[in-house]
Amino acid sequence: MALFEQSLGNIEGGLNRPFGDRVADAAEKTAGSVLFDVRIDGHTCVERMAAIGFGVTGTAIIVMGRNGQLRCASINGDTTPLVAELAAWNASPLSEQARVDCRGTASILLAKLRSSGHFGRL
Repeated sequence: MALFEQSLGNIEGGLNRPFGDRVADAAEKTAGSVLFDVRIDGHTCVERMAAIGFGVTGTAIIVMGRNGQLRCASINGDTTPLVAELAAWNASPLSEQARVDCRGTASILLAKLRSSGHFGRL
């Protein structure tokens, strides 16, 4: 977990790297795969959310607050169908992504995570 959190940090010369690059780097360094990376429109505290899958080991969710702060949590259980739906959307062709709105699913997932104690304060 320490390597995972370190991979998310801004190390390169003090420059803020893009969220997607930081998530991809963390996935690569921890032998995971990026399941999705979505923008959370209209939320007062959260701007982006991504998931990294680790096979049977589980899934990590990373959120970026409006202030740029990253938080991560290991999840499982009742959020699995929502993560799967967002991962399927992410894996679909861009033309399909443009047609299908994933914002509702992302908002529901974030709400479930927050109500279960993850990302309570950003």
